[in-house]
Amino acid sequence: MNARLPHRDPNAPIGAIARAAAQHGDRAASDKVNVSFEFFPPKDDASEQRLWESIQKLEPLSPDFVSVTYGAGGSTRTRTHRTVERMVKESGFKPAAHLTCVDATRSEIDKIAQDFWDVGVRHIVALRGDPAAGIGQAYVPAANGYAYSSDLVEGLKKIADFEISVSAYPERHPESGDWQTEIDNLKRKVDAGATRAITQFFFSPDVFWRFQDRVLDAGIDIPIVPGLMLQPNFKGLKRMADMCGVCVPDWYAELFEGLNKDAATRTLLTASLVSELIAELHDRGVRDFHLYTLNRAEIASSVSRVLGLHHRGRRKSSL
Repeated sequence: MNARLPHRDPNAPIGAIARAAAQHGDRAASDKVNVSFEFFPPKDDASEQRLWESIQKLEPLSPDFVSVTYGAGGSTRTRTHRTVERMVKESGFKPAAHLTCVDATRSEIDKIAQDFWDVGVRHIVALRGDPAAGIGQAYVPAANGYAYSSDLVEGLKKIADFEISVSAYPERHPESGDWQTEIDNLKRKVDAGATRAITQFFFSPDVFWRFQDRVLDAGIDIPIVPGLMLQPNFKGLKRMADMCGVCVPDWYAELFEGLNKDAATRTLLTASLVSELIAELHDRGVRDFHLYTLNRAEIASSVSRVLGLHHRGRRKSSL
């Protein structure tokens, strides 16, 4: 038998996604959210064109900064520098260049950092980097190099007054034997001068909350920014997760089952799932987000609307 249900305001937002988006109708609320995008340097002319098309589409969202990755062993060193320099000259973005410790001496890294500063880069994402022999192999510090990211942070601070972001691992770095080791490592990076930590991607907000509790218990007070992966190719996503020690929940895998040849549905599903994760984090007070875009604007643009960033573009066009 049907029962009478309580009435709601038909204009009230339904669900966390709509609630998050509804909070950004005015300028003051929108300006409280900080979003950053991560790109990787293009490998050829075609991928460079796609990257700049994405940059042009995302630029009106006014991200706090954008980061550009740096291949293992400096394999994309030249392309990273070229991409970052072009961003400084041709876009409104504030680029943050990745730097790693792998396969380079201190003097080589110092020269790269100085070159970044000289072209206008004021923000570095300082990372130890994956082992030169490949992920899963033993990490061996380079001779006469910076051994770990905390050493790199300390060295960068001696070169110039860089803003420095570092990595954080809500499910522990694969090489950390326990949580004390993990948190101690993060604290060393903070003590060396890091001003922000960006997390490895994750799938459950509870993973982030538990990690943040550990960070707070350790007295670490820099912003811990959740990193959110926008990868609609589930096979590629699972491969990255396995390499990074990230747990892919069974429910997430089941949602992508049978979609190997359906790219459109995978893209829509990814945008929906990331939007839901963002909305839940936002609902409990998170205001800084880092999006791993994979150089694609579609999903990044879609989920950014949940945070009201499209209002920034409207305001600019009306000035």
